Amino acid sequence: MSDNLNLHSPSVRWGEKRYHSLDFHLRSRFGEKVYRIALNGGMTCPNRDGHIGTGGCIFCSADGSGDFAGRPFLTISQQLAEGKTQLLTKRPVHSYIAYFQAFTNTYAPVSYLESIFTEAIEDPDVKILSVATRPDCLGDDVIDLLKRLNQIKPVWVELGLQTIHPETVRFIRRGYETAIFDQAVQRLRGAGIEVIVHVILYLPGETEEMMLKTIESLNRCDIQGIKLQLLHILEGTDLADIYREEHFYVPDMETYIRMLGQCISHLRPDIVIHRLTGDGPKNLLIAPLWTGAKRSVLNRLHQYLKENDIWQGKEYHG
Repeated sequence: MSDNLNLHSPSVRWGEKRYHSLDFHLRSRFGEKVYRIALNGGMTCPNRDGHIGTGGCIFCSADGSGDFAGRPFLTISQQLAEGKTQLLTKRPVHSYIAYFQAFTNTYAPVSYLESIFTEAIEDPDVKILSVATRPDCLGDDVIDLLKRLNQIKPVWVELGLQTIHPETVRFIRRGYETAIFDQAVQRLRGAGIEVIVHVILYLPGETEEMMLKTIESLNRCDIQGIKLQLLHILEGTDLADIYREEHFYVPDMETYIRMLGQCISHLRPDIVIHRLTGDGPKNLLIAPLWTGAKRSVLNRLHQYLKENDIWQGKEYHG
């Protein structure tokens, strides 16, 4: 089936790509490319401070997955200024996403959250406020705050689901049941807030069938975006200790790309794909080392999708 004849082809739906990419979505929405600036609000996590646990999720780095976020001793305005300066050295940029990335970004008094979130959206170059958090850290007062801010500028909430499978949930020490995630999505959507979900592929013990079941479960949820991430084994994590002892399976690039093709083909077409691979900090990354060549991975993925005539939603039967 040629791209000229295929009504599902990227030439018809998503520009140059065979999936609903974040870049396509943002260009369609704002008329230009929008760049993310990762921020650090100086918070911690209930899975670290003893409220739920003390070790955190087994894969989480010492920086709470905020290894590329701003420096927490700077104000939000200063972090945004630093981020802009770094981006402007590489390309002309006009619009930004203020992305609160490190640790759990609603795990603080709502008065503090209002202060830092408002500081971010008051920047005239910021088009979107994006807040990464846990679904069990969204009290009614927090959702009310996000709802109010969403009336000023779009607000996204990013939830770390990773998997729907209870045995894996226990292994990675996620610290909440999937029903809590489902409830959080419903409450956020009731407040008019867009929801993005983080999923980790190739968690130890998960089969391809299990990974696809997570995707199929999310197809039934009222979510607007997804981040697909290959499991990174980082120095200083409990996962690294387990890996050294057990050497559990880590896929090579071709295997991962084939799995991404499966996920993309089964994913509901309207869900925006925010990420398909990641680049962990090189000084911490133990495996898989090939993920450091992010551009090569994405180029190979695009080639694979074309070679196999795969597009987002091809196998979705909603």
